[in-house]
Amino acid sequence: MRLFWILIASAGILFLAFLQLNKFGSAFEADQSCHYMLSQQYQEPQQYGCDHDLETRQWILYKEGNQKLPSEVIKRFRY
Repeated sequence: MRLFWILIASAGILFLAFLQLNKFGSAFEADQSCHYMLSQQYQEPQQYGCDHDLETRQWILYKEGNQKLPSEVIKRFRY
C-alpha cells in the first residue's frame, strides 16, 4: 500500500515538472513563437490568428469559425 502512494506522489511530481518545463520564459517569447508559427505554417491570415489570454497566461493560435461554429484552438503557448 505504501508503494502505491509513493508511485502516485512520484507521478504527480513528474507531471508538475513537465508542466513547468513546457512553458515559455515570458509573454514576449510566447508571442513571438505564436506569430512565427502563424507566418510559417498558415498562409491565410484572414482565417488564422494569435490572441493573448491574460487570465490563463498564454498566447493562442486559432482558426476563426464561421457564424455557426466557434473558433478552433490550434496551439497554446503558455508562459
